[in-house]
Amino acid sequence: MFLHEVEDATPAGPYAPQIAKIRSAGHPIPQIMHLFAYKPDRTTALSQFSQGVMRGPSPLSPGLRELIAAFTSKRNDCPF
Repeated sequence: MFLHEVEDATPAGPYAPQIAKIRSAGHPIPQIMHLFAYKPDRTTALSQFSQGVMRGPSPLSPGLRELIAAFTSKRNDCPF
């Protein structure tokens, strides 16, 4: 990540326990989680929106929505 202040900050909010668990397992932490944990009071709405889009009622299954997101990220040269 290019924003070391965000990545190195002490995680807060609902993402903090998840980040701690991933970190303790020695796995890389998804960059979006750093953003959500950096200032949770400002990212809660974005997190809820993302979950609604990806997991809420839809004619598309959550798996297909994830596949579309992964494909779009790949096309944009963005690691998913």
